[in-house]
Amino acid sequence: MREALKAGIPLDRVLIARGAAGPRLQELIDLCRERDIPVRFEPRAQLDRAASGGHHQGVIAFGAEARYTTLESVAGNRGLLVLLDGIEDPHNLGAIIRTAHAAGAAAVVIPERRAAGLTETVSRAAAGALAHLPVVRVANMNRALEELKDLGYWIYGLDERGTHAYDQTSYTPPTAFVIGAEGRGLHEHTAKRCDFLVSIPMPPGGVASLNASVAAGVVLFEWRRGQSKSR
Repeated sequence: MREALKAGIPLDRVLIARGAAGPRLQELIDLCRERDIPVRFEPRAQLDRAASGGHHQGVIAFGAEARYTTLESVAGNRGLLVLLDGIEDPHNLGAIIRTAHAAGAAAVVIPERRAAGLTETVSRAAAGALAHLPVVRVANMNRALEELKDLGYWIYGLDERGTHAYDQTSYTPPTAFVIGAEGRGLHEHTAKRCDFLVSIPMPPGGVASLNASVAAGVVLFEWRRGQSKSR
């Protein structure tokens, strides 16, 4: 792993067993920090599961299928941004990236912690979209939302508690959508930073909400339809 870090091979994140220590380990941590690679300290049992029975010596690195870009580099063109508030399923992340690219988004933004990163599984689910759509990873999602607001973005949170129907809402450019994780929806502090909360009405007596990637497709293509009508 030390050689991979020094060679500049893309890494998504590094897991280190809690309680592990030593000069070689500290060197790895310092190299990760120099390259802005997230380091997480987890119970050894978590590393055992991640290694699927393999020998890990208290450290596991996850390769990245693509390099991340910065929020500043994608926000300047004032295109559609899709922010994901804690999507942990890599298949859902890949599907949303694929859908966002097809709908005409300028970039997808994901948080650094408690969320899936750009792994091989994500790349396969994205079906080539990672080659065309930039992905930003931010340390703090709420701070990213504030930065976008300062740049003039209107923030629309997709949440089943939203009082605005997604197909009855006029999306003001530049637009950013925030999509929450399955079952939980948007974090409370994230929802408070949205200018509008929009929802997808569901029939009574059935499921309360759609899968995150399906919901993203419904709303993003509604946005695209609105853009086509305004031209």
